[in-house]
Amino acid sequence: MSDTSAALAEIHDFLPCRTPQLWIDNALANQDLMLIDHAHCEKKAASTALSLMYRYVDNADLLNKMSRLAREELRHFEQVLAIMKKRGVEYGHLSPARYAAGLRSLVRSEDPGRLVDVLIVGAIIEARSCERFAALAPFLDDKLADFYNSLLKSEARHYQDYLKLAEQANGGPVEDRVAEFLAIEKELIEAPDDAFRFHSGPVNT
Repeated sequence: MSDTSAALAEIHDFLPCRTPQLWIDNALANQDLMLIDHAHCEKKAASTALSLMYRYVDNADLLNKMSRLAREELRHFEQVLAIMKKRGVEYGHLSPARYAAGLRSLVRSEDPGRLVDVLIVGAIIEARSCERFAALAPFLDDKLADFYNSLLKSEARHYQDYLKLAEQANGGPVEDRVAEFLAIEKELIEAPDDAFRFHSGPVNT
């Protein structure tokens, strides 16, 4: 088993469900919108990493991992923009999916609980992104499939980095807390959504 296959198998074990086929159908029917929202997701991921760096300036391990993550996410953002430009897709504002806000509804307001929860949310978002890249790749044109496959390794590492940092911040295992967030994540992924986004639930057409 390759490193990427092993990482993907671990993510499938971690997440509470697979992406519904209807969402994949939605994505294939709305590839321009998918790319625009994907670009937004990469930018938001970089912003989250930078926000953690500003808030937790005394956490050397977090600073190093989030600095690397922010650089990678911004590079991915640039790559998505380049793909969009070649395809004549214009980048613009989109209303956010309910997904991230739904996950963050459980985040505690005081540290160290707040940091633990924000890191868990980060791990889940990265894991779901990785799962969706893999789910989409077989149905995409070769260039986009190659790009999404190329993202799998870094997204899988980001998920692992977030989880390790959460355990450090918690001073021990976080499985019980992760399970609470994953219960919400399952509902957000499987329940019908009003608008298609990269992290939305399926949209009935």
